[in-house]
Amino acid sequence: MLDIVLDTCMDAIKILPFLFLTFLLVEYLEHKIKNKNQDWIQKAGKFGPIIGSSLGIAPQCGFSIVATNLYITRIVSLGTLIAIYLSTSDEMLPILLAQKTDFKIIIAILFFKWMIGICIGMGIDFCLRKRKREEVQYALCEHDHCHCESESVLLSSWKHTMSTFFYLGIITFIVNVLFTYYGEEIFEKLFLKGSIFSPFLSSLLGLIPSCGASIMLTELYLEGAITFSSCIAGLLTGSGTAFLVLFKNNKNIKENIFILAIVYGAGAGIGFILEILLTLL
Repeated sequence: MLDIVLDTCMDAIKILPFLFLTFLLVEYLEHKIKNKNQDWIQKAGKFGPIIGSSLGIAPQCGFSIVATNLYITRIVSLGTLIAIYLSTSDEMLPILLAQKTDFKIIIAILFFKWMIGICIGMGIDFCLRKRKREEVQYALCEHDHCHCESESVLLSSWKHTMSTFFYLGIITFIVNVLFTYYGEEIFEKLFLKGSIFSPFLSSLLGLIPSCGASIMLTELYLEGAITFSSCIAGLLTGSGTAFLVLFKNNKNIKENIFILAIVYGAGAGIGFILEILLTLL
């Protein structure tokens, strides 16, 4: 057990500098264009899903939270909200970069999430194009879950780094314990690796309203415990704590459940199709 603890600490500490540098770059860019992002998404009109999906793939601080509030106030469409949820990277990108993952894999994951967000988002808006536009119902919430808009880039980057480092340490420890005592087979059994139904389970994991979900999915994929299609399925449904905000602030519970079902169905369905295609290939 002592060896497991030491290995976990070493694994986490080795990527700490890379995590900080990644978040520093992301936070710098975010602070530069944060207000523009909201302006772009509000003025996007029928191109909302394209703009939203493009902005969502970057691990911005609480952008899915902002998008949720914009939808609740009926400033953006349902298709735009879904596109942002599906493309949101949460903590996935910093982990992949910090672990020095093959750049082709990173581009493939981001491209899948971006394209799926656009296609499904625009499809939803097309189907609902005749629905009467609702009036603004609530005051727009100007802050997100981390309140980093008023902090310096360095402080905000450090907070995100330590939060991710904490989750990463816990998840790495759990993974190392299970791998040591039970082997990789324990995860393969839990997530039905090799089965076409595996994406349905990973999509459920992605719905957990915490950055820990995206970290675990990413780590399990890098360890080879889940397939690419299962990873995609889980990352598609992972939108951080956005669903907590949606269920808390939006009074229409049926609508919230409908949105949750769309996101889960999209993640599980796309993962299922991708699993079949990769199996055939």
